[in-house]
Amino acid sequence: MAQDRAELKAALERGESDGGSIEFKERLRKDIHLSDGRFESLAAQLRHRVLSGEGEATYVIGVTDDGGLAGIDPSSFSESMDVLSLLAEEAGAHIASVDTWGINDGLVGLARIVEGAVLPIDDDHIVIGTAGHVDHGKSTLVGSLVTGELDDGQGATRAYLDLKPHEIERGLSADISYGVYGFTDGETVHLDNPNRKGDRARVVEASDRVVSFVDTVGHDPWLRTTIRGIVGGKLDYGLLTIAADDGVTETTREHLGILLAMELPTIVAVTKTDMVVDTRADAVIDDIERMLREVGRTPLPVDRHGIETAIDEISPRVVPLVVTSAVTGRGLDQLDALFSDLPKRAGHAGSFRMYIDRVYTIAGVGPVASGTVRSGEVEAGDRLTLGPFQDGAYREVEVRSIEMHYHRTDRARAGQIVGIALKGVTADEVSRGMALFPSEASPPRPVRTFEAEVMVLNHPTRITSGYEPVVHLETVSEAARFEPIDGHLLPGDTGRTRITFKFSPYLVEEGQRFVFREGKSKGVGTVTSIDDLRR
Repeated sequence: MAQDRAELKAALERGESDGGSIEFKERLRKDIHLSDGRFESLAAQLRHRVLSGEGEATYVIGVTDDGGLAGIDPSSFSESMDVLSLLAEEAGAHIASVDTWGINDGLVGLARIVEGAVLPIDDDHIVIGTAGHVDHGKSTLVGSLVTGELDDGQGATRAYLDLKPHEIERGLSADISYGVYGFTDGETVHLDNPNRKGDRARVVEASDRVVSFVDTVGHDPWLRTTIRGIVGGKLDYGLLTIAADDGVTETTREHLGILLAMELPTIVAVTKTDMVVDTRADAVIDDIERMLREVGRTPLPVDRHGIETAIDEISPRVVPLVVTSAVTGRGLDQLDALFSDLPKRAGHAGSFRMYIDRVYTIAGVGPVASGTVRSGEVEAGDRLTLGPFQDGAYREVEVRSIEMHYHRTDRARAGQIVGIALKGVTADEVSRGMALFPSEASPPRPVRTFEAEVMVLNHPTRITSGYEPVVHLETVSEAARFEPIDGHLLPGDTGRTRITFKFSPYLVEEGQRFVFREGKSKGVGTVTSIDDLRR
């Protein structure tokens, strides 16, 4: 048996026994195993297995009663996991993890069942969006925060985020990555082994407060990815890093502009102070304070005013300033204290909404749509509407399961970054920018054209009818045609314009804020009214 099947091999060798914690099932069917009488009996059996294993049981799916490798098709495996989840819930337990292997053109899975309810929902879960120029220590700082480990001066802790191999090799982030840590009774809960998905789940489960980081991209060619991370996530706060050895750059100003355009309360972290003398660090801090004042913001140095003042005063107008080093640990305790006590921001009320940021497939589960829940709440088993598709249609789907930082949960609320496994659609039919919302008799109409109030922050000439920037709205990144109502817009102007997506319709609602960009030109806007798709 292959090395990567070692855990499966160990379970099969231990085998079933009346007093053991291992159970073999070839498959579980809703029409049979959820029927009256059978369901209660199987739940009692699962409870017995969990107690026999001192709070943990192992279910091997896709094998015969004597442990023979049968393998079942992905659809049957998914149904089995649905049934097993309901049995675990009835028995006062939950599925903590599932590993799968391909056997005989089918799947064999090993599910770890753990005593206790599924992860309780944390109303205090906050999401921090990071930004900053390339090589300004953004990912390294986040890596040190989530692990509690100091960096080696070469960016070692940045590898603790969800990075791709080529990003680690080059030392540059090319896509949005995620990190997580937490607090319980005022003490930090760090990642012990950040490269294991199960360790992230442990942090979520053990923490009274969870802090998630959406780590964006600092390299200028990927600015659109940074905009997507800031605009598309339901962020509570921004964290802008500025390296003491480099100082304020044009990219720094651009990222700050995006954070402020979204009216996001932001913290500035001065990084890499171990690499410069104090006079250089002081000069960079002076430059940062000057930059903030130039855009109408008030800098609040935490060293001078303290943590409590920063927590009380932070807003889209007041920007706390923390001096840090991931190598010496300077300022990390101040960031911990801020993230431990910063209040969850309001504005999450309403029915369930989630704009999709990523789509991927898990063997035996199917397509998973991930993103940040914008409002409301969703539960496993809910019927949702997905879309709009390119032709403007919507489709009803079912929530098969929900995960948050690799921890399976039965529900999710606004502000949480989750992956939702969907039934009724294939992965290649789902794309970034689509939305999920409750099934309704009359779903919102797909929007191709809308009117907006925009402010032109930077443009070499005048904007006239036919101008085609990329519009970043929620997780949508789409080329669009501008038609200014008054004929044109100049740099610094605020005015109304008609905007039409070039390729697809989206779920657009009045009041949504967006960023538009084309080359070095950029601006911000707010949707004021929407037009019918047919126009």
